[in-house]
Amino acid sequence: MKKYLSVLVIPALVVLFFSGCIKHTDPYTQTCNYDPCAYKVSDSEVVRVQHYLDSAGITATKHCSGLFYTIQNPGTGNAPVACSNVSVTYKGMFTNGQVFDSSNTAVDLSLARVIQGWANGVPLIKEGGSITLYIPPSLGYGPDPYRTIPGNSILIINVGLAKVY
Repeated sequence: MKKYLSVLVIPALVVLFFSGCIKHTDPYTQTCNYDPCAYKVSDSEVVRVQHYLDSAGITATKHCSGLFYTIQNPGTGNAPVACSNVSVTYKGMFTNGQVFDSSNTAVDLSLARVIQGWANGVPLIKEGGSITLYIPPSLGYGPDPYRTIPGNSILIINVGLAKVY
């Protein structure tokens, strides 16, 4: 009986546990089984971002997840989903204006492999569009430092969507 548990049940439980965190794409319809509203940030994070926006005089829309955004240009081309491959330009900053990363030339990436703030925000525009994302820590890198990004950082990312693949 113990052998049965270790060979069949435990691996199945591990797969089941981790599969809930994966964004799935149906290869036949190219639809993405990802609900951007399934995870919501804490009220305290929403308050922190809202405080920053108010103090900076920025009017932004609140997404169901707790992400805030402003659309500069909605775009007119193809619309991505949270699992799309896209080509983007971007500039990532902290609330003090310090730039932590940027690319003025288009970079190809998969929205299935980026932080949730990107996956939730980029599908709000179409090709040719641009958006500014105000990402609470839980939709970014969370409480732990990541490279040059301190833990619990609110991220501001300007994104230009060049192409959806």
